[in-house]
Amino acid sequence: MIQTIRIEAAARERAGKGAARATRREGFVPGVIYGAKKTANLIQIDPRVIMKELHKGTWQSHLYEVVVEGGETETVLMREIQFHPVSDRPIHVDFQRLSPGARVKMRVPVHFLNEETCPGLKAGGTLNVVRRALEVLVAPDAVPEIFEIDLANAQIGDSLRWSAVKDQFGAKAVIERDFVVATIAAPIVEEIVAPQAAAPAKGKGKGKK
Repeated sequence: MIQTIRIEAAARERAGKGAARATRREGFVPGVIYGAKKTANLIQIDPRVIMKELHKGTWQSHLYEVVVEGGETETVLMREIQFHPVSDRPIHVDFQRLSPGARVKMRVPVHFLNEETCPGLKAGGTLNVVRRALEVLVAPDAVPEIFEIDLANAQIGDSLRWSAVKDQFGAKAVIERDFVVATIAAPIVEEIVAPQAAAPAKGKGKGKK
């Protein structure tokens, strides 16, 4: 199952643009925890924590436990990060609180197994990845770290679909059909055409009798 990452935060007392700017001047990133039919919690976080998650590149497919100083621990998804238009630093972060028993929409990366022994790739084919992450609805306590597709028997021309995922962990794909995740494309053959010799011009060098 996916790892739950702990984030420590402090509570903010005031909402609004002015209060958010004041939070940034103090060196923190303002944020909010919303959802599950509860009152939104205003928080502030060390920007180094947010940057660490951004550098992982998988923040959209992780669960977080936000520990608010002096308050409760919230199980959340990091839904949106706003950035400064010039410095590209995070200036606001939104967390969605998870409701017990509810499914959540997640983007889970896809990994391909046995590429080195795949008969289609060994024959010169190319792995054409259509979707590098799959969007699914899944229970929060069953979110997988990755989905795996085995290429051990894949031939040139084969399509690897959602049904080829080894373990779906009870997840339901957002796309309601057996969609293509990747294909084994045939090698591209370039036809080399030899240049033809120019035919001699008719009547050249012949005089009239």
